[in-house]
Amino acid sequence: MKLFEKLNNELCEESCGIFAPYYFRYIGYAQDLAACPAKLRANGICALFEKTAPVVLKNEIIAGNTKLLYTDKDDQTLAAAKKVVDGFGSRDFITNKDHYAPNYDQILTLGINGIIEKIDSSLKEYSHDPEKLETLSGMRKTMCAFSHLISRYADEAERCKDKDGYNDEYLDYMIGNCRAVASERPQSFAQALQLVWFCHTAFLMEERYAMALGRLDQYLYPFFAADIEKGILTEDQATGLLENVFIKLQNDVVNICIGGKSPDGSCDINRLSCCILKAVKNCNVPGPNLSLRYTENLPDDFLDECLKTIGTGLGYPAMMNDDINIAALKKYGYAEKDIYNYSMVGCIENFITGMQPPWSDGRFDPPRCFDYIFNNGVCKIDGSMGLDMGNVEDIKSMEEFMAAFEKQLEYSASAYMASFNNCNNKINQKYFPEPFLSCFCHDCIGRGLDINDGGSVYPSVHGVALMGIGTTADSLAAIEKVVFEDKSASLSELKAALNADFDGYEELRRKLVLAPKYGNDDDFVDKYAVWFIDFLAGVFEKYKTRDGGGIYIAAAANVSNIYAGQTINATPDGRHRGEPLSDAASPTYGRDSNGATAAIKSVSKPDYTKVACGSVVNQKYSPSSFSDNNLAKLRAMVRTYFKLGGQEIQINATSRDTLEKAMVHPENYKNLVVRVSGFSAIYVNLSKEVQKDILNRTQHE
Repeated sequence: MKLFEKLNNELCEESCGIFAPYYFRYIGYAQDLAACPAKLRANGICALFEKTAPVVLKNEIIAGNTKLLYTDKDDQTLAAAKKVVDGFGSRDFITNKDHYAPNYDQILTLGINGIIEKIDSSLKEYSHDPEKLETLSGMRKTMCAFSHLISRYADEAERCKDKDGYNDEYLDYMIGNCRAVASERPQSFAQALQLVWFCHTAFLMEERYAMALGRLDQYLYPFFAADIEKGILTEDQATGLLENVFIKLQNDVVNICIGGKSPDGSCDINRLSCCILKAVKNCNVPGPNLSLRYTENLPDDFLDECLKTIGTGLGYPAMMNDDINIAALKKYGYAEKDIYNYSMVGCIENFITGMQPPWSDGRFDPPRCFDYIFNNGVCKIDGSMGLDMGNVEDIKSMEEFMAAFEKQLEYSASAYMASFNNCNNKINQKYFPEPFLSCFCHDCIGRGLDINDGGSVYPSVHGVALMGIGTTADSLAAIEKVVFEDKSASLSELKAALNADFDGYEELRRKLVLAPKYGNDDDFVDKYAVWFIDFLAGVFEKYKTRDGGGIYIAAAANVSNIYAGQTINATPDGRHRGEPLSDAASPTYGRDSNGATAAIKSVSKPDYTKVACGSVVNQKYSPSSFSDNNLAKLRAMVRTYFKLGGQEIQINATSRDTLEKAMVHPENYKNLVVRVSGFSAIYVNLSKEVQKDILNRTQHE
């Protein structure tokens, strides 16, 4: 059994007590319940870092886990603590709490003491400004407590030397690295990785989700290369250290970005990139969420290794087109050097690393607008409201239908933005500071401001996740073909069929289903996918976030296409009421029937330089596609897809037969990992709806 597998078993053991980070926050808050917001929040964070009891696992080499957040306090005590903490409130995803790619370069360059010294310098600079002094003092206090947390892990490791089952060699290695990075900058690869992992652990202690590790192969590479040159580290040893970290990421969506293009056009893949890829393959767990920034000069052998890793069934790395993403981000006025250092947060969301507030996004359902047109502005399932534009029978041409559809989309977009702005602005930014997180955002310390209150170089951005590009394109093509070209049905008949969920209108549904479908390289329908991206990019570009940032669009669903479909009436493509919408930027499953080549030609036609958030194209290929005999063909297809303008592609390599067996006998497939949408997961742990959605994806040979 490999070391990381032993560690995985330890991580799976039940912890004693109740997971209650709020209890430790309460201890901090209770020190001074009348403190200013910056001090109050800092006190809560410091209690998390100082009042918890670190746990060192027997097979850890890189220390740090969240088992220290369990407590054996009685229910009454915990309930009272929770009431106090909840009373002060907290940020959430929509108010910019997490989904963030920290500035790890700074803490690796300066060390914790260097960060504290930088804060001290700003305290002197802003000695005349009480508000900034409070903000900076909160940052300093949390960073000192963070240093103490690391030292306490070293102390606990010392105590473990007297316990059975622990390896003294591992403990001494861990103790030395922890003592070193508790104050000073790391001097080795192991120390740098340990410090980054402690930072990530601290964010988990603050209950932040989907905190990205960013461009791990870039900011850790100088330490890796120096140790290799000194002869104190081998690539196998580096891979083992990475495995010791990655095995702990299996229950969180932690995006790690590898590769990319430098401003001079060179490819940023290096030897550490290879170690990271090998480590995630060896661990074989749903997380981390590995993302490859693809460039046309990416070496064939590295791309082959990526495909082989995907072919194990892991479904990652997801592959992103650097040329498209860089072009998309350039439209928002970021400095070029910052754009070239972008990474991903959450699933596939493009993010200016360490220089803007945490990410937020939401779901927007264009196919719902069909219901508004056909039913006088009302959705038949959930009663949501669009524009009442009169009777659909009065529309006499496809041009008129498109004009009506665009008006409905514009109105729905305005309603979406009103709802988002109300949610995003519902808190007073000054009452919800993030002192520890602000230490990892440029230039909060230099400005003396919180990350969400003007401290970051760039403003917040928001992503609008567009549901159902395939459903929309197929529906519009069906209307054009059946109603206006063939004239085999009227809009009035189509309305009746949709509201009856095609009961009694089976022949009309058959005609709608036979109309051209997105994913088959047919411009008759693909033109509507092109329009979908062009039009909605134009609609949302006029809106801004509360602090003046851009509104990105995304062709991504994250399984929300399933839940969106449950609230949307039957659609003109022949989809039944309540069925899932098409997934992300992918064609509707089962309707891309002309093979993988035709599918990728269709999905590469829209202009994805207008999609700054990112897109998801889910594909499912048979396991044989990843064999040595077919690998060169698969590699060529991926390269062609990106050359044509595709933005992202991710592939499931698990056969339909295996998925069906796993649904019937889940006990035999407890470790079956699949690509879901922008993340991977254990298949048998997914809901039946999501399992069926993956099962129904078109399997290409």
